[in-house]
Amino acid sequence: MTRVAVAGATGYIGGRLVPRLLAAGYAVRCLVRSPAKLEEREWARDPNVEIVAADLTDTGRLSECLRGCEAAFYLVHSMISAGSDYADHDRRLASGFAEAAAAAGVSRILYLGGLGETGPGLSEHLASRREVETELASTGIPVTVLRAAMIIGSGSASFEILRYLVERLPVMITPKWVVTPCQPIAVRNVIGYLVGALAQPETSGGVFDIGGPEVLCYRDIMRVMAEELGLKKRIILPVPVLTPRLSSYWIHLVTPLSHSIAKPLAEGLRNPVVCRDNRIASLIPQPLLTVRESIRAALNRIAAHDVETNWSMAGPIPGDPDWAGGAVFRDVREIEIPAPDWAAFRAVCRVGGGHGWYAADWLWRIRGWMDRLVGGPGLRRGRRDPEQVGYGEALDFWRVAAIERNRRLSLRAEMKLPGEAVLEFQVTPAGEGCILRQSALFEPRGLLGLLYWYAVAPLHHIVFRGMLEGIRRETLGIAASGQAP
Repeated sequence: MTRVAVAGATGYIGGRLVPRLLAAGYAVRCLVRSPAKLEEREWARDPNVEIVAADLTDTGRLSECLRGCEAAFYLVHSMISAGSDYADHDRRLASGFAEAAAAAGVSRILYLGGLGETGPGLSEHLASRREVETELASTGIPVTVLRAAMIIGSGSASFEILRYLVERLPVMITPKWVVTPCQPIAVRNVIGYLVGALAQPETSGGVFDIGGPEVLCYRDIMRVMAEELGLKKRIILPVPVLTPRLSSYWIHLVTPLSHSIAKPLAEGLRNPVVCRDNRIASLIPQPLLTVRESIRAALNRIAAHDVETNWSMAGPIPGDPDWAGGAVFRDVREIEIPAPDWAAFRAVCRVGGGHGWYAADWLWRIRGWMDRLVGGPGLRRGRRDPEQVGYGEALDFWRVAAIERNRRLSLRAEMKLPGEAVLEFQVTPAGEGCILRQSALFEPRGLLGLLYWYAVAPLHHIVFRGMLEGIRRETLGIAASGQAP
C-alpha cells in the first residue's frame, strides 16, 4: 500500500482530502501541529491512518516524519495564524518542507495554489502562492501544482464571504472588482483533482489550472447565490473609490472573517482568475459542477448539518493561560441535575451557534457586535455542527481548548479582551444524577483589564446563572427524550 503524507490535515481542504485518499486505497500519514484536533474525526480511527505531531519549522524532525512516504501533499497556509507576515512565514515553511522531503526520500510533492495571471500585477496573496510553488521545487523534487480560484463548498472562506454578503445586504456598494472574471470550482472537484493527480504519473512536475465549467464575474456569482437562497434580486453598485483595505473592513463587519484574513482575499479579487489551459480535464476526467450546482450542494450540506470541515478550524491552539503569579477573577457556579452525565455533557456541547447561549442571548449579540467593531470575530463564525464539537473548533468567539467526553469542555476566548478568558464546564456523576460546575476565569491585563472585569461583573448573574439553568433544562429534555448516550 502506497503511503502518502498530508501536511495540513486539520485544514479545510486537508480534512476532506484524507478520507478520499483512504477510500482510494492509500495509507495516510497526517502531519499536524495539534493531533488532538483530529481525535473526533471518524476517519482518524482507520488502521491506515497515522497522526503525527509535526512542527514544520523543525526540518530535522519533519524529515523523520516524512520518511517512508512516497508522496506528500502540502496544504499549509499561514494567513490565519501569522497575520500580516504570512507571506514570509509561508515562504520559510515551504523551503524547510522541501529540504525535509528531499532528505526523507519523498519522490513527489502535490500542492494546491492560487489561480491567476503571472507577473508583477499579482496581489500579495497570489504572489505568495507563487513563491511557495518555487520554494517547494527548490530541492529538485517534482512538484505537482494545481491552481484554483474561488473554491465553493460548505464552510470555505470564499463561500462564507459570498453567502453573508448576499444574505445581509440587499443593496451593496462595491469596488470595481465585482466585474472581475472568475472561474470558481466546487470543493468536491478540487478533491477529485488532488486524488486523481496522485494516481496520474503524467501530472508529476506539472502546473495545472483547475476550474469549473463557467467563467462569471463576482456580481453574477452573487446573483446566483441570491437566487439559490430564495432572496430578492440584490442591487450591486460598483464604485471606483473603495480600496481593498476598505473592502476588507466591510467584509469583516458583515461576514465571519476577520480583517486580517479578508484583506489579502479582497486584494486578490482585482486579479482575473481564469484557467488558461484545460489539460487537467483530459488527464483526470470528472463531472464538473456549475456555479449554481456548487452553491446548491453547499447550501444543502449546511441545511443538513453535514459540514465536513470549516475555514475557522485552521490555525494554532494556544496553550492554557498561565494563571499563576497574577490576579485571576473567577465566577464559579454549580448545579445538581437529576439526569445522567452524558445528557448534561450533550447539553453543554450545544452552546453557541444557532442554538445560542441558553440565556440573555440579546446580551451575547450586543457583545458580538462590539467585538466585530474592534476587529474581533464576533458571533458570526457560529459552529460547524449543531451537536458535535471537537478540539480546536470555533464556537462563535470562543474556541475549544480542551474536551473530555462526558466530563469537561473548556473554551478559550478569542474576542478582543484586555486579558485572557476561559469558560469551562465540568460534569461529575453524583448518585443517580450529576453535578455541573461552570467556571468563568479572567486574567486581566493592566488597569484596562481590571476595569473591564468590574464593568461586566454585574451582568454575570444574568448571563452565567441563566446559562446554568438553561443547560439544566436542556439536560432534562435530552434525558426524557430517550436519546442514546
